[in-house]
Amino acid sequence: MKVPKKTKRYCKFCKKHTEHKISQAKAGHQRGALKRGSPIRAKKRGLGRGLGSHGKWPPSKPAVTKWKRKTKTTKKTNFVYTCKVCGKSTIQKKGTRTSRVQFKEK
Repeated sequence: MKVPKKTKRYCKFCKKHTEHKISQAKAGHQRGALKRGSPIRAKKRGLGRGLGSHGKWPPSKPAVTKWKRKTKTTKKTNFVYTCKVCGKSTIQKKGTRTSRVQFKEK
């Protein structure tokens, strides 16, 4: 997918249309261990005890790859738009699946 390096779009901080630089967001966010559905959190809440995993947590279930799905071949785009006037950034709302992103000059 070819994407221009800069574009004009609305800046919610300047409250007008300005020139924005487009870049890709850096990947590197890890899921927290105490998120809502985690086994550790369930244990702290007093759940998931007794015999077996109550059909929810491993090891009684086989590995996900054996029974659930194939892996996806592409990732969703994650663009960051940085305003050239105020320097503030906004992340895109909805990404599209693409195998490769290529930034180009206009």
